[in-house]
Amino acid sequence: MKRVVITGCGVVSPVGIGKEAFWDSLIKGKSGIGKITRFDTKDFDSQIAGEVRNFELPFLSSKDIRRTPRFAQFALGAAQEAIEDCGLNLEKIDPYKIGVIVGSGIGSLETVEKEHKTLMEKGPRKLSPFMIPMLITNEAAGHVAIRFGLKGINFCTVTACASGAHAIGEGYRAIKQDKATAMVCGGTEACICPLGVGGFCALKALSKRNDEPQRASRPFDRQRDGFVMAEGSGMIVLEELEHAKKRGAVIYGEISGYGATCDAYHITAPDPEGIAASKAMSVALDEGEVSRDSNIYLNAHGTSTQLNDKTETKAIKNTFGSYAESLVISSTKSITGHTLGAAGAIEFIACCLAIRDKIVPPTINYEEPDPECDLNYTPNKAKEYDVKAALSNSLGFGGHNATLLVKEFK
Repeated sequence: MKRVVITGCGVVSPVGIGKEAFWDSLIKGKSGIGKITRFDTKDFDSQIAGEVRNFELPFLSSKDIRRTPRFAQFALGAAQEAIEDCGLNLEKIDPYKIGVIVGSGIGSLETVEKEHKTLMEKGPRKLSPFMIPMLITNEAAGHVAIRFGLKGINFCTVTACASGAHAIGEGYRAIKQDKATAMVCGGTEACICPLGVGGFCALKALSKRNDEPQRASRPFDRQRDGFVMAEGSGMIVLEELEHAKKRGAVIYGEISGYGATCDAYHITAPDPEGIAASKAMSVALDEGEVSRDSNIYLNAHGTSTQLNDKTETKAIKNTFGSYAESLVISSTKSITGHTLGAAGAIEFIACCLAIRDKIVPPTINYEEPDPECDLNYTPNKAKEYDVKAALSNSLGFGGHNATLLVKEFK
């Protein structure tokens, strides 16, 4: 089995475009949540979100921008940064040995909205010939492959909020099993539109703290009232260790564990006992040969919903036993909001940067402890910590659980 390392990271997020701007906001606890500007929200219960602002793709023409959905644009931007960051000369590697896996939970709801309106008002002959390729979820992976000429393994993972994590996990497996030399992996999402926000409002999943946007996402806090939608993309370059060492690549860390399970319980609610989520963490730790009392940072799924936060807390206790009380945990969704299918990838990058800089970003807005969420969530202020390994949890609707383990490279 091959060893797999992270050599490039790219981020498009509500708190910064580019991994360093993103990381600076995280460690400062600078929220990216505000009033929604992309449409009129007066009839919506939730009127706040983490929007990506001032985003541009200078390498695409205005015509190509119109034909490329927002979620795919985000993936292209993050992938461009990750590939530049890793310094890999794509002309010196077999294109069939580099693959792309990009997860997205929803794809382009904006395209669905726009084209349905056209159909109802003007009839089927006025539908765009680009409607289908703009809305289907796999097109983000396709766009990235086309942009960089990557002809290896290529697909998308669609597992709700675990999509980005599963994409990275499957990329890791492809290299580990010697089916690829490098993989460009991650997640992307852009569904802050009337249909997306309205749907989650109907599900009673979103925070209604509209007058205090930056205080609305409050994972593990007793007064939490739902998650805050966000958008963005996180993309990484995974590389086989010897290949990375041979070319002198800078290594963020080694991905050495990946657990994937299913609650098999409910279409939206997590299993209240958290058994399958705990199993995913245990599989990742055991595969990576990391003991539970190591210097571990856990980036929790931590959505700021009543059910998720107490269930995940229970799952962490099931996994770590008595050491759970000493574990260093935080939820960066308190800062970014919930980027849905992109979350697992964006948060995995946060784990890589925590290992690099030996600092744990905080869970902001943690003001009133919940008796059912009684662990150390790094409240409100970043913490210097000698992070040797980091776990990233992603738990999606349908009961999909994914845990990624990254270790300090030695």
